[in-house]
Amino acid sequence: MLDLVGYTPEADLGAKVIVEPSCGCGAFLLPIVERLAESCSAYGRSLSELEDTIAGFDLLDHNAEIARKAVVAKLIDLGETLEDAERLAQRWVTTSDFLLSEEPVHPADFVVGNPPYVRLEDVPREVSDAYRSMWPTMRGRADIYIGFFEKGLSLLGPEGRLAYICADRWMRNQYGAHLRELVSSRYAMDSVLVMHDVDAFEEEVSAYPAITMLRSGVQGPVRVVDANGSFDQDEASLVLDWLHNPQHALSASRGFEAGELTSWFKGPGLWPVGSPQTLELLADLESRFAPLEDFRTGTRVGIGVATGCDEVYIRAEAKGVEPDRLLPLLTAGDIATGRPEWSGKYLINPWGDDGLVDLHGYPGLANHYGRHSKKLRSRHVARKRPMDWYRTIDRIAPELIDRPKLLLPDIKALSHPVLDTGGFYPHHNLYYVISDSWDLEVLGGLLLSDIANLFVGAYCVKMRGGTYRFQAQYLRKIRVPAPDSISPGLKERLRSAFRGRDRRAATEAAAEAYGVTLSADQRGGLSPRGIQLSGS
Repeated sequence: MLDLVGYTPEADLGAKVIVEPSCGCGAFLLPIVERLAESCSAYGRSLSELEDTIAGFDLLDHNAEIARKAVVAKLIDLGETLEDAERLAQRWVTTSDFLLSEEPVHPADFVVGNPPYVRLEDVPREVSDAYRSMWPTMRGRADIYIGFFEKGLSLLGPEGRLAYICADRWMRNQYGAHLRELVSSRYAMDSVLVMHDVDAFEEEVSAYPAITMLRSGVQGPVRVVDANGSFDQDEASLVLDWLHNPQHALSASRGFEAGELTSWFKGPGLWPVGSPQTLELLADLESRFAPLEDFRTGTRVGIGVATGCDEVYIRAEAKGVEPDRLLPLLTAGDIATGRPEWSGKYLINPWGDDGLVDLHGYPGLANHYGRHSKKLRSRHVARKRPMDWYRTIDRIAPELIDRPKLLLPDIKALSHPVLDTGGFYPHHNLYYVISDSWDLEVLGGLLLSDIANLFVGAYCVKMRGGTYRFQAQYLRKIRVPAPDSISPGLKERLRSAFRGRDRRAATEAAAEAYGVTLSADQRGGLSPRGIQLSGS
């Protein structure tokens, strides 16, 4: 990472300022000191006079003290006196909260480090309020590394560079929207090295890390590397050379894919992740096709009902409850085979056409809810509206029962659209797609394809084990051809693939519908996660 930003002994580092915002016990700090000393020797500078060239921070005094002692030992090894070594270590390492520190830092040429991953709700309220006040990109349920990005960027001088090894979820989570807006409006993305499956740390952690390098300057080409679990030190050296010299050829490797994009994504919307080929393909498809959810086709994406107390509202038996209050309910488990197989559970519905029903008109319903009154009244939604204590979190729309709809489970390794021709209401672990224009079996063929997986996989925050989240915000990122642009024969192929749950056939038909070409190895055996398509 130091090589990547240009903090190398060949540069006059004595004239530069580097910031390490969370120095811990010195993993970055000691190589920084070594490089600074080597540079001073080459440029005839006195290391003992460079008190303001390094600014390291750590919240914990224990860590900061270990780092200082390590710096002192390193400086003595490099020939400095004990007095100078202790003075420099004291100046270079500050026991302070980086996000709240008022320690003066000159405009930085480099900000490099590994910010901590801590959810804001795990921080004392007064501290999290102070963070939010200081760093307005820290919205919603953000991790504090969001603030580390914002403050680190704020310290950069012209053409200054920031490189963090850090979770990249901010690119694809709602809480990262304001940071994405900040980066795309005032800074430049220079390179991204995605390392989700790489053993990147001394200890095994589940952090989904990426090395992200940002620059205070105008956006230019972006170099993207997608590394896998085979990525090793030799390949890292090849990648580093290419990142420094993009004109050099970079041979294909089993440990990574790499390429250069002409620009980067704009605004607060979700940013995709993946190989350069994947990102190029997504940019092409997004420029040519409309989103899945589209008012022109009357296509909408939604989520099933969240009740707030499933054990009361969802029952296989509901003796005495009026029949018109019982809606057959489908859950993710009911569509596992690729078709609805109702488990016999009902949604006990408190909603009518004009709002909550009057329990006086439904004595059976009133009796059922009354037996569980204490539990229902203790819910947050009931405490907010005591008069509506028997409401579900989400309002239920009974008309959804009779509409044909595609249902997709929230968590799945691959897209799993299933057609409900009508008669069931979806649970909140299912997302649904309804449309006024689409033949839903044809659309189901597109959503079954690896091209749909490509969109969701690029934008979603993956679960441990690599499973995807097929949430509405990610389904809405899928682009689809116009329904009337698909020929009758191709529609029949998509329909047939959907009915037969034939993902390969669906992908081949979808590729034709999108006007892209599958490579020969993909036609022989598709790789759903790593599909790489090229424009025809």
